[in-house]
Amino acid sequence: MRPRCKVLTLALLILPAAIFSGCTALRPAKAIKEPVAIADDLDPESLRAAIRQSLVYLQKLPPDRVVGDQPRVMTAAEVTDSLLALEKLLDQWRCMECLAREIDSRFDLLPSSADPQLSEVLFTGYYQPILEGSLLPTEKFRYPIYGKPADLVMAEKVTLAPKTIVEKTFGRAEGEQFMPYYSRREIDEAGSLRGRGLEIAWLEDPIDVFFLHIQGSGLIRLPDGKQLSVGYAGQNGRPYRSIGRLLIDRGKVGREEMSMRRLRRYLRENPKELNEILSYNESYIFFRVLENGPLGSLEVPVTAGRSLATDARLFPKGALTLIQTEIPVIDGAGRLAGWRPITRFVLNQDTGGAIRGPQRADLYFGTGDEAAGLAGYMNRPGKIFFLVLKQGLAAHLEQPCRLC
Repeated sequence: MRPRCKVLTLALLILPAAIFSGCTALRPAKAIKEPVAIADDLDPESLRAAIRQSLVYLQKLPPDRVVGDQPRVMTAAEVTDSLLALEKLLDQWRCMECLAREIDSRFDLLPSSADPQLSEVLFTGYYQPILEGSLLPTEKFRYPIYGKPADLVMAEKVTLAPKTIVEKTFGRAEGEQFMPYYSRREIDEAGSLRGRGLEIAWLEDPIDVFFLHIQGSGLIRLPDGKQLSVGYAGQNGRPYRSIGRLLIDRGKVGREEMSMRRLRRYLRENPKELNEILSYNESYIFFRVLENGPLGSLEVPVTAGRSLATDARLFPKGALTLIQTEIPVIDGAGRLAGWRPITRFVLNQDTGGAIRGPQRADLYFGTGDEAAGLAGYMNRPGKIFFLVLKQGLAAHLEQPCRLC
């Protein structure tokens, strides 16, 4: 069992609450008036599986627990009822027109923001990599991934005005002072965690280690052929900064050609710049071994194509959404060949350090090289609509659907 992090509460008066710039003012949410096409490009079984995972999380909570306040305040019971209602409709998947009609009669569709200027969302993608590694350091495998240190302290930053807001932050206690935790440069170059027995495994390539941090989970293929599943256990509290944005701003890579694949190529072609570029992102992820993974932030497995990561401070955890965007089309050589429009049901089951504010979302594409290609190119605008069962219908879930 890994040591739990200590909890330290810090009350800080912040006027105004500008530190929470990713959050927007709470406004009453209204169901959309214009019609939204109800469609889905995947299979009902994957949707059913993702719904069940959200229910595992939600049914552990008190029914009146608030799980998100945008696009409006929602409780665990409200999200649960909405999921159960849609799950009952999946038997009628063969008739999408009828299903759309039934959804229209039973659900409100709430845009992700009541502010039209904030309703467009940038979708990116993530995946679970498969990497070669070892449980022991060798000449080949020299770059460690670490478990969560015992001296990583969680604190609460409290804003008292204009309203009370509590936000978690991480650092370390040094005497009476609360200090920032070690940065990426301090850990990887100065060896701040070396020799403390925190190493879970060693990888061959520091670039692979970095991208494992970005994805938050992965499979490590060991020399004997076994696979070790690792997932997110904690973070050093430093802000996430995009190295892709850094290279674009410096004129090293064009904005239009930037992708995960292009970023990796630049790092391999410019090894002298590697440490400086990677250190620009001070955020550092700590891992744990998983029995069943990958897990999202709700501590339930995420489902390829069906799990979405959003800002956990804002949107209802585990909730059912309908997304409209485009996903990459990749040719046989792994190059981007175009974009395919999709409308799809997904579940809000994860979050990420780079996913901040109401206009960001990350779609989980799955495991391995194909998923890596899709996630690496994914960068398109779109829309998110939350499906919420209309008031008064929860008691009638057992009524037969009016479907043909």
